[in-house]
Amino acid sequence: MARIISKPDNNFFNFSYSTNIKASTVRTSVKSQPWKGSPFKQNLNFRVSCSIKGTEREDTAETKRILNGLEVNGQLKEKESLGVVGSEDGKVGFDLNWPPWKNLPQRYKLIGTTSLAFVVCNMDKVNLSIAIIPMSHQFGWNASMAGLVQSSFFWGYALSQLPGGWLAKTFGGSKVLEVGVLVWSLATTLVPVVAGFMPGLIFSRILVGIGEGVSPSAATDMIARFLRRTIPIEERSRAVSFVFGGLSVGSVLGLLLAPPLIQNYGWGSVFYIFGSLGIAWFSMFQFVKEDRRPVGAPYLSWPQSESLNKSWNSSLNDLGGSLKASDIPWKEFFKSKAVWAMIYTHFCGSWGHYTCLSWLPTYFSEELNLDLTEAAWVSVLPPLASIFVTSIASQLADSLIANGVETTVVRKICQTIAFMSPATCMILSSVDVGLSPWEVVFILTSGLALSSFALSGLYCTHQDMSPEYAGVLLGITNTVGAVPGIVGVALTGYLLDSTHSWGMSLFAPSIFFYLTGTIVWLALASSKPQTFSKSD
Repeated sequence: MARIISKPDNNFFNFSYSTNIKASTVRTSVKSQPWKGSPFKQNLNFRVSCSIKGTEREDTAETKRILNGLEVNGQLKEKESLGVVGSEDGKVGFDLNWPPWKNLPQRYKLIGTTSLAFVVCNMDKVNLSIAIIPMSHQFGWNASMAGLVQSSFFWGYALSQLPGGWLAKTFGGSKVLEVGVLVWSLATTLVPVVAGFMPGLIFSRILVGIGEGVSPSAATDMIARFLRRTIPIEERSRAVSFVFGGLSVGSVLGLLLAPPLIQNYGWGSVFYIFGSLGIAWFSMFQFVKEDRRPVGAPYLSWPQSESLNKSWNSSLNDLGGSLKASDIPWKEFFKSKAVWAMIYTHFCGSWGHYTCLSWLPTYFSEELNLDLTEAAWVSVLPPLASIFVTSIASQLADSLIANGVETTVVRKICQTIAFMSPATCMILSSVDVGLSPWEVVFILTSGLALSSFALSGLYCTHQDMSPEYAGVLLGITNTVGAVPGIVGVALTGYLLDSTHSWGMSLFAPSIFFYLTGTIVWLALASSKPQTFSKSD
């Protein structure tokens, strides 16, 4: 019989044995564990298994003993057996702690990657608001034509909201999100190629809108399904604000990077570079998804044709079933006053957001006489300030809920701040009271930054009301909320050509919707959970 005993002694192996050994095979593998003293806390574990062929003895079980894991730091672990002695196949393998996010909790991976997707999302959304200025000069577009080009994005954005909610509910938010990112990124890179052909340009922007349109419902579905099991309601505002706060970060990066890229490499460069970032995110997301595989689970092989057909047919059946009106309580949705409050409030907030997002750089350039770089730098101030306001608003909302304030009251407070602040600042900016250009910039920046309180108001209410249908509810409200992108952005350009007044074309409609939206929200909004059971 052969017997090998190993024990730690100053990080070396000591062996004792007694018998004649004919052949032996030693297999060693290295397992990644937290290493003390390293920033990533990685430990290096040696797992040693020995395969022994010895002389035959009566106690054959003893010859098949398994040698368990031994840590380099001197702690012997006997939690898992490595195999049965007797195999002559030996190999040494290394499983390093890569990628670096491998050991992060799943909720952090989910929130982080989703937020990063929205960073890229708004970078691709705002790049046209800067590039439209040199593009208009090159192709001879007036304000109405420029408004038509910018509004075409929202055609696809509006059309994809409800399908995005259905797809997320059927296939899961992560799958819908990654496909959406890939679609809008590829379409973004096509813009410079088709810019001289108006139908092609509009179609490419519609594709960008479709890709970005499915993403909010996909993200909401992911948060509602996962975070409701891991994060209590008094922390939900921060989670939602961090995810959708990526939009503000994306606006900042897009507005900062676009002007120097345009001046040095031409306006087409922003579409090529920003689109490539989305493709890179898609590639990275594949590793994050792969890392979700349970430890020790085998990698899935590509299914055979028969299995693939069954899987595809099953998915189509699931999709068809999810699209049936009988599967979703549509009537119950529209019987709820709180749902109608969310619909109208989303419309009002989107009007102010989308018109300012599309036209503020032009406003700063033409009305305040700033050049392209200065206009872009000034335009970055509202979303930059929104990043800080979002963190404050989410902390305030969660703190109020944790201290016993009713959730509905908290949502109403946050949404009121989100609407009344920009309305007040737009009134001051549109009235001729002798303000200097930089005072106007400061006032608009403050008002638009405070509108980020909506992330702790309206955007949390879908999940408060129904985690099960949160993605579908957001699809409904976001469909209506995309209409201002189509109508409002184009109408602003038309009114500007007709009135030559920024106050009448850009600010007056937004002020109206902010004020009426506040009234409707205070009167009808509710965050009380609802089952939306279908009526018999």
